[in-house]
Amino acid sequence: MKKSSGTKTIYITDNDMVRLEELLEIAGENPTRDNKHLEELSSELMKAEVVESRDIPPNVITMNSEVLFQDLDNGDSKTYKLVFPREANVEQNRISILAPVGTAMIGCRVGQTIKWNAPAGVRKMKIVKILYQPEAAGDYHL
Repeated sequence: MKKSSGTKTIYITDNDMVRLEELLEIAGENPTRDNKHLEELSSELMKAEVVESRDIPPNVITMNSEVLFQDLDNGDSKTYKLVFPREANVEQNRISILAPVGTAMIGCRVGQTIKWNAPAGVRKMKIVKILYQPEAAGDYHL
């Protein structure tokens, strides 16, 4: 999993960083077959620029953002919400931050393309629009 276009900076809110670090700590205490996903998320967070929630640009994907994507392989449009693992539900398009696509989403901006490894091969989607971002809506809760 990686973001295309080289090493563009990704942005994480301070509130999201706190919650994601807690998630990694708890998950790290209970090793599972998903350790690779934890390592990928940890790697993404280490590269991120942390900004205050009130200062995050409205075109950046944060936790609980609802995002419109275009699948670059088949042209289909799809909406996903990036959530914590306990809230994930594939039927409701609620994608866990620990899923490869979720890890690829966090911190990216509208117009960027994300890539990740799926069972059927590498998938690519372009971020078309952020339909809802909690911070842009004034929701700064932890």
